Amino acid sequence: TSIFKSISWFIFQCWTATNVVHNLITFFVFHWTKSTPWLSPIEHGNTRRLTHWEQIDHGNQYTPTRTFLTIIPIILFMLTSFYTKYDSIHFVINFLSLVFVLVPKHHSFHKVRLFGINKY
Repeated sequence: TSIFKSISWFIFQCWTATNVVHNLITFFVFHWTKSTPWLSPIEHGNTRRLTHWEQIDHGNQYTPTRTFLTIIPIILFMLTSFYTKYDSIHFVINFLSLVFVLVPKHHSFHKVRLFGINKY
């Protein structure tokens, strides 16, 4: 039985690590990185202060693209919670990770920088 416990502990760790890493990468790509990775003569620097999330669909909220990108972390959180058997430690870690990536997606945070972080 100790082998099964160690295997289940390893599986819990893998699911939590997958969820947290996914959320950290998507936070960095969508909510921290600004401007565009390519230069376009049409923009003339208009998007240099906008994050990638703010540029998606020209800032329109609740579009199919934004809805899809919002649902993916929620589904991953639900899967992670299920496969970790709702273990309290893993649940808290995964929930905080979910909140960390979902709060910036909310429409009230459009073009808002908390405490001036990542303002320029």
